[in-house]
This record gives sequence, structure tokens and C-alpha cells, in this order.
Amino acid sequence: MLDPRLPRYPWGLEVRAAVDLYNDGSVPDAEEDQLLIVRGGPGEIVQVGHHAEANVPLYMVDFGLCVLGCLEEEIVPATEAGAGG
Repeated sequence: MLDPRLPRYPWGLEVRAAVDLYNDGSVPDAEEDQLLIVRGGPGEIVQVGHHAEANVPLYMVDFGLCVLGCLEEEIVPATEAGAGG
């Protein structure tokens, strides 16, 4: 068994969405494939977990409108996002 890959980002970090985030079916109050958060939308990591099958960190990010599970490539630290997002 592979050791879990360590997360790049810590709990509590302010982040921005690196891409548009759509409902994959995990938000029951929204239609599937509905745009939930636009690229550049601000959020905060509220929990860091691990996806066992993919062996990657999984971040629960509170975007204010909803809390979404995000992969590292879907978020960037707010300090690296730049003024334009």
C-alpha cells in the first residue's frame, strides 16, 4: 500500500477557485452540472482529508455559498491568485 500523499495546503488557508466549479451531484440543492463557484471565487479550507482510492489530499472549502470538496488543482492560495483572480 502506498503512503498517503501529504497535503500541500493547510487547514484555515484562504484560497480562490482555480477553475469554475460545477455541481458533480454532491450538492443536493443544486442541479447537477450547475455552475456553483466561478474561477477566482474566494474560500477558506475548513478541513483537509484524503481520497483513499486516488491517494490524493481532498480539501473541504467553504466558499460562503456552499462547502465543496476540492482537489489541489482546483484551488490556489489567495496570496498566489493575484488581484485579477
